[in-house]
Amino acid sequence: MESEILKILSEEHQNILKVIEFLEEECYSIENGKKLDKGLFEKIIDFIRNYADKFHHAKEEDILFKEMNKNQKELHCNPIEQMLYEHDLGRNYVRGMEGGVKENNKNKVIENARGYCRLLKEHIYKEDNILYPMASESLNENIQKSMLQKFNKIGIKKKKDTEKYIKFVKQSYNG
Repeated sequence: MESEILKILSEEHQNILKVIEFLEEECYSIENGKKLDKGLFEKIIDFIRNYADKFHHAKEEDILFKEMNKNQKELHCNPIEQMLYEHDLGRNYVRGMEGGVKENNKNKVIENARGYCRLLKEHIYKEDNILYPMASESLNENIQKSMLQKFNKIGIKKKKDTEKYIKFVKQSYNG
């Protein structure tokens, strides 16, 4: 049976992947003559920073990874250091995208956006197919229940913001 915490994280991944798909389409359009829409990229950057990073990655970094590190003896290997490294790489791409938007440098925006998209697609695949199953095996039911309570507190605290970002996902994904 799939753990509720991992189901929540995987659903959040789906929202992030929808925005990544939209971002890739936007890059393609710009490469084919469309003008750089600074306002749109500012919204995408806001989504990445606040939904993908502060909301989703915070659950991983502050809750899931810490619990997994406490239970290292249950893990046959520990991919957490690599996952944290990739989160930081993603943040660097977002800073590069933001710099490109401020400089009105579409090549810089595209280069960083494409780098972010590639990284996150691979990263999410690894988490969904390797890390999360490892977490499910290594974290007992009581730990997972405690983590779910923490996730729910974050969900309540960030409810208004999350609703705004889910609306953005639906708007961007449905065009």
